Amino acid sequence: MPRFSANLSMLFGEHDFLDRFDAAARAGFKAVEYVGPYDHAPEVVAARLKKNGLEQALFNLPAGDWAAGERGIAVLPDRIDEFRKSVDTAITYARALGCPQVNCLAGIAPAGVDAARLEDVFVENLKFAADRLEQAGIKLLVEAINMRDIPGFFLNTSKQALRIIDRVGSKNLYFQYDIYHMQVMEGDLARTIEANLDRIAHIQLADNPGRHEPGTGEINYPFLYEHLDRIGYTGWVGAEYKPKAGTEAGLGWFRALKAKADAAA
Repeated sequence: MPRFSANLSMLFGEHDFLDRFDAAARAGFKAVEYVGPYDHAPEVVAARLKKNGLEQALFNLPAGDWAAGERGIAVLPDRIDEFRKSVDTAITYARALGCPQVNCLAGIAPAGVDAARLEDVFVENLKFAADRLEQAGIKLLVEAINMRDIPGFFLNTSKQALRIIDRVGSKNLYFQYDIYHMQVMEGDLARTIEANLDRIAHIQLADNPGRHEPGTGEINYPFLYEHLDRIGYTGWVGAEYKPKAGTEAGLGWFRALKAKADAAA
C-alpha cells in the first residue's frame, strides 16, 4: 500500500485550517501537505504537526496572490526578485516543519510574452532555487497542471516538465507527478511513472472527471496502487481532490486500503 498524505487545502475543509491537522490524524493519515503554510507562523504550524504525530510531506513555494488567481510567479519576467526572496521564506518554513521538499508552481503565462522568454526565466529561477534549497538539504519539485482547470498555466505535460528539468541540469530538481492532471493532458499513467521513477519525488491523486476521490471516475486506482508498490515507489501520494460529499464520507477508498494493509501486517 502506498503512503498517503492528506492535502489540507482540499480535504477537511469543514474545519478551520489548523484544525484540519487534527482531523487528518484522526482519519488515519500520517502526513499532510497543502498549498502553503504562510498565513501562520512557522512555530504554530509545527506545533500542530507535533501534536498529531504528522509528517510534513510537501508544500509550495509562495505562489503570488492566490486569492486574486495567481498560481505561481516563477515564469514572470517582472517578478524575479520576488521569486528569489520567496525561496528563503520557503526554507524558513521547511526547516521549522521538517519538510524535505517544496514544489514550485510555474504560474500562468502573461499575454504577449514569448514562450521561449518565459521558459528562460523559469529555467534561471529553478537553477537559483534548486541551488539554494540544496544547500538547505531540501528538494525542489516542479508540477505540470492541466490547461482545463488552470487556463494558461505554463507547464502542462510530463514531456515539457522533464525537458525543463534537463535544461536546469540540477541533481536537486525533481518532478511532482499529479495523476489527475496528467490523465487529463496525456494519459499513459503507469508507463510514464515507471519510466521516470527516479525523477519523481512526489505523486498526487484525484479521479477524473470531477477531480473527486478515487473510485468516482475513470482512473483504475486499484491497479495504480499495486503498480506503485511493484515498481518500488516509496514517496508520499498526496490525496489532493475535491470531496464529492464531504471529506469523511468520501474516505472509503482510504479506509479500505488501510484495513487491507493492517490485515496483512
